Amino acid sequence: MSALKSLALAIEVAERARDQADQAWQQARRGVQFARGQLEQLESYAADTEARWATAAAVTVSAELMQHHQHFMQRLRHAAGLQSGVVSDLERQAEAARLQRVQQEVRLKALQQLLEKKLAARAQLEARREQKQMDELAVLAYTRGGASARRMTGETL
Repeated sequence: MSALKSLALAIEVAERARDQADQAWQQARRGVQFARGQLEQLESYAADTEARWATAAAVTVSAELMQHHQHFMQRLRHAAGLQSGVVSDLERQAEAARLQRVQQEVRLKALQQLLEKKLAARAQLEARREQKQMDELAVLAYTRGGASARRMTGETL
């Protein structure tokens, strides 16, 4: 029974590991969504700023103001590029977390199948023992029954 208890404990541990891996994966996915949202905000802000600048540029603008705008847009594009890198990193981490969760699920299923096999083997062994006992009792009853009948009739072997 201790082998089955050990296996049940291993399944319990594997379930906890799978649940933790699932939580890590969900958290990583939320991180990716948040980072994508930030990237979209940066890109949207850059597009809005460009659109406003295009309408404002129709009016005469000083060279200094034009230079400030170009510098600002350059910094904004750089920030969007950095955020894009963050999104890529978080996507890789989320994929690694997903794979870890899959591995934990596979391990758990393997342990559960092993437990089922052991329980089935144990049940089969118990059924064989019971059958053997029944067969032995039947032989014993037959032997006793035959000996009693021979005594009554006076037959000998």
